[in-house]
Amino acid sequence: MLAYRDLLNTAQYRVVSAPYGPMLVIAGAGTGKTRTIVYRLAWLVEHGVAPYNIVLLTFTRKAAKEMLDRATDLLGAELHGLYGGTFHAFAYRVLRQFKPAWLEERPFSVLDATDQQGIIRRCKEEANIGKGMRGFPNVQTVIGFFSKARNKEEGIGQIIARESPNVLPYADDLEKLGRAYATYKRENALLDYDDLLFELEDILRTDREALNVLRATYRHILVDEYQDTNLVQARILKLLAGSLEDERSVMAVGDEAQSIYAFRGATVRNILDFPKIFPGTSIVALEENYRSLQPILQVANRVMSYAREGYEKTLTAKREGREPVLEVECRSDIEQARCVAERIADLLETEPANEIAVLFRSGYQSYQLEANLAAKGIAYKKYGGLRYQEAAHVKDLMAYLYFIVNPMDLPGFTRIACMQPKIGIKTAEKIFHALGEKGEARYRKNYPALFAELDQLTELRAQKLDAADIVERVIDLYEPHLEEQYPADCQTRRMGLMELHTMATTTPELDLFLAEVLLDSVDREEENEDAVVLSTIHSAKGLEWKHVFVLDLVDGKLPSRFALAREEAMEEERRLMYVACTRAKDRLELYWYVRSESQASYGGDAYCTMSTFLQELDADDADEARVLPNGNLYVSSRSRPELQTRTREAEVTQGRAEEPSVREESSQGDLVPAMDAMTEIRARKITKCQHRIFGEGRIVSVQENGNLVITFPVLGTKTIMPSYVFVKK
Repeated sequence: MLAYRDLLNTAQYRVVSAPYGPMLVIAGAGTGKTRTIVYRLAWLVEHGVAPYNIVLLTFTRKAAKEMLDRATDLLGAELHGLYGGTFHAFAYRVLRQFKPAWLEERPFSVLDATDQQGIIRRCKEEANIGKGMRGFPNVQTVIGFFSKARNKEEGIGQIIARESPNVLPYADDLEKLGRAYATYKRENALLDYDDLLFELEDILRTDREALNVLRATYRHILVDEYQDTNLVQARILKLLAGSLEDERSVMAVGDEAQSIYAFRGATVRNILDFPKIFPGTSIVALEENYRSLQPILQVANRVMSYAREGYEKTLTAKREGREPVLEVECRSDIEQARCVAERIADLLETEPANEIAVLFRSGYQSYQLEANLAAKGIAYKKYGGLRYQEAAHVKDLMAYLYFIVNPMDLPGFTRIACMQPKIGIKTAEKIFHALGEKGEARYRKNYPALFAELDQLTELRAQKLDAADIVERVIDLYEPHLEEQYPADCQTRRMGLMELHTMATTTPELDLFLAEVLLDSVDREEENEDAVVLSTIHSAKGLEWKHVFVLDLVDGKLPSRFALAREEAMEEERRLMYVACTRAKDRLELYWYVRSESQASYGGDAYCTMSTFLQELDADDADEARVLPNGNLYVSSRSRPELQTRTREAEVTQGRAEEPSVREESSQGDLVPAMDAMTEIRARKITKCQHRIFGEGRIVSVQENGNLVITFPVLGTKTIMPSYVFVKK
């Protein structure tokens, strides 16, 4: 018998040794959830439960295998008959034994992604749906709509209205296509991935013999990551568990604070309502964290303290160390990307690359950072979202730009031409070879829209504009195609293109900008294990790194603009922030900026508000930092007074200067925020100043509200808040 009391902490032991019946384990981030489940399996077996009477339901086959392997090693014996796998794999296993009645005697097959796409195309053609409609969603998008509707148990029209209003004109056709797809599957004895769960539920509800056999077999049910279950999975669990009499148990393990997959059908209500669904539930919270230092957990605890509802828990660190969390203010998103790239470059002098991660809400938000890392030769790998060079809409835009630089670029021309109706690759090549020849006139007559675009590109080539101006105009030219080809998510894709526009502002010549993008694409190492990780927060769940940077912590990004108007969505954004923070083991840096150049470039509000989640932090939760004009961080310590003194003496050199003129004229750390030198400024003892964007200026006067009137050599006189101006003190 294992010495469970000695091997587990108090809360873990309570879970592992729990009596039969329903139990909910609230496993905070980094609290040893997997270890607890493994020991629970061992406890059950060592206390007389036959392995074949246990079922472990997880969300990945890998997770199930790891737990079973560890339990086997712990006991020193094979757990023959103990089933561990995903809900879908379990459903398939049951359906092989108890077939749905509608199949009669026919065997069934489960569709893979390729088969599913082929059937959707066939149904679409047979029903004459979407023919000639260039804005009709592509097959992969259609499958996404169908899957979301099934998992959320909503109509396709509801999904489209909420998530892709651009597709609403096709809602009726998509409903019709959905019915045709369902009919085809029934007629041909086919099930897709989502069907498995609903067919299992139907078996459990309608086949009493099957239900009795399954309940008699699986007397002890463990579910991992319960916060990620959807509605049908919760109903399956209830049906399978039954009344929980006669030495039966069901244990759900999860963390409502990490429920972040509502977009694919998961609902936090499952874990919040578990005690109602299973009366008499024992609730145990795992709060001892083995991953992160206490300052990181203090921020995570604070974020969740404002949650509308949830289980009470306070994460406490088992590791010693007090590295403060940094809350970094940048003047713009461009500066944010530069600063983080510099911070990473400095860390790489002493730390392995694979212990550094940068997290963000959406894939496009890393585009500027990717360019900065590539310029420094820093290898990275990306989880969640494509690298900016790989996204189809970016490739479209690049084709226009390549054609401006080189009108003899056949691949670029072909991609541009094929966006037009009734032009395929062969026709595009014929048109290309006719350019400048006698045959051009005929093609101009037949394809006026294409040549209107080509003429605009020719004009842009002749105007010799800066790269950013050209990119901006080409985005406007491409936008109708963007809306037509990607109606479901054209706005998100457009934001990604504007990030590309912002990147172009750093390289005036278009050909050099394109070369930088191309070389970044060619030189990267796809499978480089020793690389910095860039990841969406959703893709980072379950992972951890020593050093974590979180980007774009402004209202409208995290929390998202959509969430700011909906309380339920705002709660999920809060949980997303919590997940991001709890990925960090030693260092956590949270970045926000005052101005978004990418938003300004497409007419949005350029000025940003610090994320609600940062505003909620208490004074001692994190140290505030600003990026100085020379690229260094100026840290205003709130949690460690000695750091305040050290930074004022200019000993913090965690960034690198970007502008040679500033670096040459100022020694590192000479500059401090003007707000910390207002007495000297009012007394006219200090008049020279630096602004990150406008450069060097002279302070003319101080207004009654404290704002500074400053004269810049080129820009003239501007009124600026003192928190955004730096002086030598």
